[in-house]
Amino acid sequence: MAVTLTQLTAFLAVVRRGSVTAAAEDLVVTQPSVSAAVAALERELGAKLTERDGRGLKPTAAGRAFAPYAEHVLGLLEQGSRAAREAVDDARRTLRVSAVATAGEHFVPLLIKVFAEHHPELVISLDVGSRADVFQRLVGREVDVGITGRVPDDPWLSGEAFAPNDLVIVTAEGDPLAKRQSLEAEELGHCTWLVREEGSGSRALCLRYLKANKLEPQLLTLGSNGAIREATRVGLGIALMPRIAVEVDLQHRLLAEVNVRAPLPRRAWHVVYVSEGPVRPEVRAFVDFLQSNAARRVLARARES
Repeated sequence: MAVTLTQLTAFLAVVRRGSVTAAAEDLVVTQPSVSAAVAALERELGAKLTERDGRGLKPTAAGRAFAPYAEHVLGLLEQGSRAAREAVDDARRTLRVSAVATAGEHFVPLLIKVFAEHHPELVISLDVGSRADVFQRLVGREVDVGITGRVPDDPWLSGEAFAPNDLVIVTAEGDPLAKRQSLEAEELGHCTWLVREEGSGSRALCLRYLKANKLEPQLLTLGSNGAIREATRVGLGIALMPRIAVEVDLQHRLLAEVNVRAPLPRRAWHVVYVSEGPVRPEVRAFVDFLQSNAARRVLARARES
């Protein structure tokens, strides 16, 4: 099979951008060259990979099945190239971390700071995004590790839990709901629930909790934990949130906890990495650090501060 990197790159660009024109702009090549590369790839595979979707293109069933493999091949080659470059004596070794918003805002920077103190030879970067963003960056080898609330269902990714992710339902201080020692879940059906944007793990978790308790309340979507905290403080609604995101607000009585009989979901924070192919020593060192007593002390400090 004479599949080339140019063919894989062109195909993935079309899938990502939804048109040959946009893919050509991204790759800084001509439209005919993109079309020719995708057509050549289809001939090699013996399957149609894209089809018309209005004015654009979308992957066929075969294209959707093949895309993860194409991403994997390109990512593995990029990882190998990076390893070769870093093998040069004067090259700086790197660790690229991606985290979902709650983790990135509240404790991952502290973890990276302590880890970096023990590994001054590393250049460490951090980017923060939605759960979907983190998973996509991992699969595409754009980052080395991800910090998320769950391990994605992907054969090339592995994950390890390293800390509990306790959840809490919060409301405005002074809300009569918070003065009740215990209440039934259905009593929250009339409340407005404040939720994160589409693609957020926190949103998905909240919606599953509502469905499990047969609640269909009004939802108000906000784009960040900070926005949800502020909206909750002024009485716009209630929210199911990671405790670490609201611990300070609860301690200073800016928010209040709602005690509900229906048990809240049990979650953990996970470190996720690509397990297919060699696992870089820097990745293994970071994963081991997250399981250490030093990391537990950092997390305890983050909750207190």
